[in-house]
Amino acid sequence: MPVAPKTVLCIHDLPGFGRAGLAVIVPILSALGLQAVVLPTAVLSTHTGGLGAPARLSSPGYGPAALAHYRRLGVRFDCIYSGYLSEPGQALLVEQAMEYWPGALKVVDPVMGDHGRLYSGLPGEMVPAMYALCSRADLILPNATEAALLLGDPLPGSAAPEYAAGAAERLTRLCPQVLLTGVTAGRSVLCVGAQRGQDGYTVRTPLLRPFHGTGDIFGAAMVGRLLQGNAPQAAAQAAAVFVGDCLRATPEGADERLGVWLESVLPRLLPAGEN
Repeated sequence: MPVAPKTVLCIHDLPGFGRAGLAVIVPILSALGLQAVVLPTAVLSTHTGGLGAPARLSSPGYGPAALAHYRRLGVRFDCIYSGYLSEPGQALLVEQAMEYWPGALKVVDPVMGDHGRLYSGLPGEMVPAMYALCSRADLILPNATEAALLLGDPLPGSAAPEYAAGAAERLTRLCPQVLLTGVTAGRSVLCVGAQRGQDGYTVRTPLLRPFHGTGDIFGAAMVGRLLQGNAPQAAAQAAAVFVGDCLRATPEGADERLGVWLESVLPRLLPAGEN
């Protein structure tokens, strides 16, 4: 008898144009054999990275009502995976989901900033709200700037591998598993993992061009591989390889604001014999 797909509650932004947020998370999880249930934190005409001021559709009451509806339906979530939150109060929405489905794997991408600065439009109150949310997670996926914000460190313009390893280890006091992403080391990009009470690990892949949305692609692939039963290091390695494949499939000169051309690469995620 066929086994029902595992189900992921994805609490992220939904941009209509530009490959980021739920626009890339849903197809990746589906290709990996998982059911993605979307709960948008913001519905935008485009993502917020260099495409002008997007049109926004917001309904503050939607999130709590959606969670209540899923409970009435008896939906079971194997994972709760959160990313961009448009305002600090939405951290409480994610925490509510964690309380409703305590047995789910809880993954938080604490989207707050990059390149040594907080993202425009996010208030300073987002940092303590995200800190509290990360303390409820099983795994967090910060970049170096977000790690520094969570730790109260000076914001780094770039992250040396030495800082990344120490920061990841310190963050295990907040959350038992940490994967610090996007660390540049020469011609490589590193993901530095730490697990409370265990040895850390590093995943190294070639440094390629920067594109918007690759963090969401990495996170979705990581979550999918974890739910398939991969160990964290193996899941991170597979996710990093997939991002690299997406970057290589994107032609030279392509507009980085529009994201990578992942469409032709998605079949590589399908089980052997289905692609």
